Amino acid sequence: MINHLITQKNWQTQLSEAITSVDELLSVLNLESLRADVYIPKHFEMRVPRAFVAKMNIGDRDDPLLKQVLPDQKEQLDITGYVADPLGENTQNPVKGLLHKYQSRVLLTITGACAIHCRYCFRQHFDYSANMPTADAKEHIVNYITDHPEINEVILSGGDPLNVTNRRIFAWLDTLESISQVTTIRLHTRLPVVVPARLDDELLGRLSQSRCQIVMVIHCNHANEIDELTARYLQRVKAAGITLLNQAVLLKDINDSVEAQTQLSQCLFAAGVLPYYLHVLDKVAGAAHFDSDEQSSIELYWSLLAVLPGYLVPKLVKELPNKPFKVPLNIYEDV
Repeated sequence: MINHLITQKNWQTQLSEAITSVDELLSVLNLESLRADVYIPKHFEMRVPRAFVAKMNIGDRDDPLLKQVLPDQKEQLDITGYVADPLGENTQNPVKGLLHKYQSRVLLTITGACAIHCRYCFRQHFDYSANMPTADAKEHIVNYITDHPEINEVILSGGDPLNVTNRRIFAWLDTLESISQVTTIRLHTRLPVVVPARLDDELLGRLSQSRCQIVMVIHCNHANEIDELTARYLQRVKAAGITLLNQAVLLKDINDSVEAQTQLSQCLFAAGVLPYYLHVLDKVAGAAHFDSDEQSSIELYWSLLAVLPGYLVPKLVKELPNKPFKVPLNIYEDV
């Protein structure tokens, strides 16, 4: 159960007090015996909010939440096929801070900061310093969108867009809402799961008043990430008229079982969230130990179809560089 002394603090305090020491994390979880299996990364350091740590099982070295955030010696292995930019994003930013991979929508990296550093993150090597939109860049972004009338949706991403202040988010909303062709604004965020208090009244009030359709895509990989408090916050988002979807990543020995995926979909739905995508791992350098082979992923998908209603089965996809869409896995092969 989450320590209420933690969750009663405002979200900014919770972010500032995140655990960044491997030794402290292991001590809190009574797992000092794991010290030999981990390392201190010089790049993409460990970061995990205490509210997320409080959802982990004390003394459990195989806790599915812990395994997502604890630096592992395996990250240092050089595995063929796992690269720094697996999606080719560094070649798809025509304007600073903007990625245009899909025809009708663009993605804005409004911050390089995240509340939590997931060890499988496909953007852990992304050059945010070269792609952070400045005040001047905002005008270029608006001009780029208006010069491409096919764009009707803008995705706020990062990093994590909810890692910035409400004032900055609202400024982006004002800018995007002033572009008549933009009908949908999407936020891709992990914060509602790792620091639920980020979903404060001011944020939800502003989002509910937008002239655009607001879609919030959260990132939750395991049912243990959705406790009672997190579910209540998510239900408030849905009550505010915001569409809630979830993207998960299929992670070996963490959520790659029928039981884990079934529980995740059911917990999401109970909290007002629809499963959207289940991604096979992006082949980013340092994350090969999280990867599950595609044939096993397909078999898992068929098993989920047998036990869940269709609306609770996420689309099984992979993202490839230079593809104008997320690529569905060929689930009908050998059927």
